[in-house]
Amino acid sequence: MPLFGNSFSPKKTPPRKWASLSNLHLLDRSTREVELGLEYGTPTMNLAGQSLKFENGHWVSESGSFVGDRRELQRLRKRNQQLEEENNLLRLKVDILLDMLSETTAESHLMEKELEELKQYSRRKK
Repeated sequence: MPLFGNSFSPKKTPPRKWASLSNLHLLDRSTREVELGLEYGTPTMNLAGQSLKFENGHWVSESGSFVGDRRELQRLRKRNQQLEEENNLLRLKVDILLDMLSETTAESHLMEKELEELKQYSRRKK
């Protein structure tokens, strides 16, 4: 037994009570949705004057008329393809120009080196 007693002896914590006394967690999903009001319905949005709803992983028009939109969509896809082809062509041209620039730079450095060697050679002869 220590002289001054045990200065640190924490008491044992009591066991915790169950967090929830509600039995809603025991119910199936549909009953919980009715009880708790979790039925939100399908997500909808209004975009550019057109009402769209989300069904089966896709946004669908609520009015069901996509005839004008399909033509516009087809035109935009064609324009997008043209722009992608133009972009690829421009990237190819930039690559060619960079290759030409590096080749010209390398030739320039070689010529400068040869010129410097010729200057040193002519100085030695004199």
